[in-house]
Amino acid sequence: MQAYDLVIVGGGIGGAALATVMAQAGRSVLLLEQSESYQDRVRGEWIAPWGVDEVKRLGLYDLLRAAGGHHLARHVTFDEGKDPAAAEAEALPLDIFRPEVPGPLCLGHPKHCQTLFDAATAAGAETLRGVRVISTSAGAAPSVTFEADGQAREVRARLLVGADGRTSQVREAAGIPLHQDPPHHWFAGLLIEGAPGWQEDLQAIGTEGDFGFLAFPQGGGRIRLYGGYALDQARRFKGPEGPRRFLDAFAFESAPGNRHIVEGEPAGPLLSYINADAWTDRPFAPGVVLVGDAAGWNDPILGLGLSITYRDVRIVSDILKASDDWSEAAFASYAEERAERLRRLRFAARLQSALDMEFGPEATARRHSYHARGAADPTLKLHGLAVMAGPELAQPEIFTEAHWKRVMEA
Repeated sequence: MQAYDLVIVGGGIGGAALATVMAQAGRSVLLLEQSESYQDRVRGEWIAPWGVDEVKRLGLYDLLRAAGGHHLARHVTFDEGKDPAAAEAEALPLDIFRPEVPGPLCLGHPKHCQTLFDAATAAGAETLRGVRVISTSAGAAPSVTFEADGQAREVRARLLVGADGRTSQVREAAGIPLHQDPPHHWFAGLLIEGAPGWQEDLQAIGTEGDFGFLAFPQGGGRIRLYGGYALDQARRFKGPEGPRRFLDAFAFESAPGNRHIVEGEPAGPLLSYINADAWTDRPFAPGVVLVGDAAGWNDPILGLGLSITYRDVRIVSDILKASDDWSEAAFASYAEERAERLRRLRFAARLQSALDMEFGPEATARRHSYHARGAADPTLKLHGLAVMAGPELAQPEIFTEAHWKRVMEA
């Protein structure tokens, strides 16, 4: 039976990034990916400044830039209670959060995955596509049984890595419990093209009526759009006319530039999902470690999936390269850091959801009060520092019920 230092299940961004880094470090790596080609999954395309810093530390930044990675320079928050010109005048520069990081980095998910998968292959990892994993086992001698090209194989590893997403087969087989918060709202996403009028260095969010939006340009007139709406509107954008209804929902009086979005054309599927956080207390077991969504995820309203994944990969790869001790004890520091990181980000996401994705007169009044008070007292907005600069850089008292009450008081 063939043996490897690492067998990584899941050749998405986390799995392929880890395979690349560890193959470059001289370790034998087998990377298994289910799909034959990467598809638009309406997620995983925006990297916060602190995530870009992690990409740089992994030595992958130039690779992503060469693949078309597009930096954003300004952020504007629009709101129905605010004059659009005033909102644009208060644009937040995005190069202030991490040294030598000009702002968030955007790259289409399929291209991002393929770029890293090819890099893993070039670095010397054995990479397989169209794989069906039959079973995995943890313990002192981890193994994976899978089918590829019509043939079944069983392989062993010093360490089995679960990078296989939210429904992780590795996590289930290792018996690692997953905790999940109840959903707060629906989120839909769509990639559009033909929107050259949108300023390509500008990301924006806003709420008006019963809809909240986010827009992240990728360059070349393409924009990744997200929209939030109430849980009782599950069918709002269903059916063949769903994409058109979705784009029409962006026609905000408070954000006149959104007309460029409304005039755009779909360049991928419109997918909807409920927003919630999920986490594991210990993202490891004997012979197994989890990275990315397999280890739990943050509410996508903050857009931090890639940043979380890249930090996971950086921490785990640092541990693996530092010592030949790959026992459970070696990953205790990873579990501790990740638990606090996700706890802080859950808090920030809960606040952001309450502010931007709740609707009706009471929610509108609360949001307007927050914006007015925040202009006079910037400490009310410090939970946003966790999103852009990194959760570890915000003061601990920001992630408390006392801060929640200060933010949410009308």
